[in-house]
Amino acid sequence: SIACVNIVVAANAGGAFSPFGDITTLMVWQKGVVEFHTFFLLFVPSLVNFLVPAAIMHFFVPIGTPEAINGRVEMRRGAYIVIALFACTIATAVSFHSLLHMPPMLGMMTGLAYLQFYGYYLKKTHIITKMDSADYGTVDEVMHTQGKAGHKAFDIYGRLARAEWDTLLFFYGVVLCVGGLGFIGYLAMVSEYFYIDLGPTTANILIGFLSALVDNIPVMFAVLTMQPDMPLGQWLLVTLTAGVGGSMLSIGSAAGVALMGQARGVYTFFSHLKWTPVIALGYFASIYVHILLNFE
Repeated sequence: SIACVNIVVAANAGGAFSPFGDITTLMVWQKGVVEFHTFFLLFVPSLVNFLVPAAIMHFFVPIGTPEAINGRVEMRRGAYIVIALFACTIATAVSFHSLLHMPPMLGMMTGLAYLQFYGYYLKKTHIITKMDSADYGTVDEVMHTQGKAGHKAFDIYGRLARAEWDTLLFFYGVVLCVGGLGFIGYLAMVSEYFYIDLGPTTANILIGFLSALVDNIPVMFAVLTMQPDMPLGQWLLVTLTAGVGGSMLSIGSAAGVALMGQARGVYTFFSHLKWTPVIALGYFASIYVHILLNFE
């Protein structure tokens, strides 16, 4: 349970300082309020956000050494090229945005096209053995093709089909509701209260707590819809708080929700909740470090 909590905190903190690290940072980058290289100013605050709760939680890890698992992991055919295509996807998205002034989304979708073309090649040159012939037909038809035996052919459409469509529809609905509130005028009222009456620093810290309750994606979308007049340091602060604030509850981020589904009975809402004060300590420590380092 402690390891699962640590994984969620690490995943959210690791995504807060990179424009590709989380949906919220990607949204801020696409909006154009923070440049690509500027996100890396959040590296040290994000590191503090992870290290503070991890340093406290390590005292509660049971003493002992788990049994070693002796196993050999083999890279699938084409694995290194897929890794290279991932690097090419990042380069394409950055260059599309920086040089051609196109949305980073187009560069990401172009990267998906890279993978689809190469995935089609892997599928057509895959060898079918008796182990998986039941899924792909007779063995004699394709024994002349190349590929490693004992594995199913790489199928990018199968990967896409396994996406959490219910979760995507949930976010679509939330974004639609936020857009409606912005059209009616309620977001303008909230923006005036948060960023004028309370001040941008207090408002951005509260945004982190809201992201733990609602989820960081709709909260960040609401902030971008309100478009408050803030300096760059405050935009970096809200990017940090919205990204790492979701770690305080298991339902506050996609990492926590996904892990609750994978580690059923081990990692639960209440097993995470008892570590919330420790995670909140790291949350405030990261804000303090950001203000200290990036004050100018």
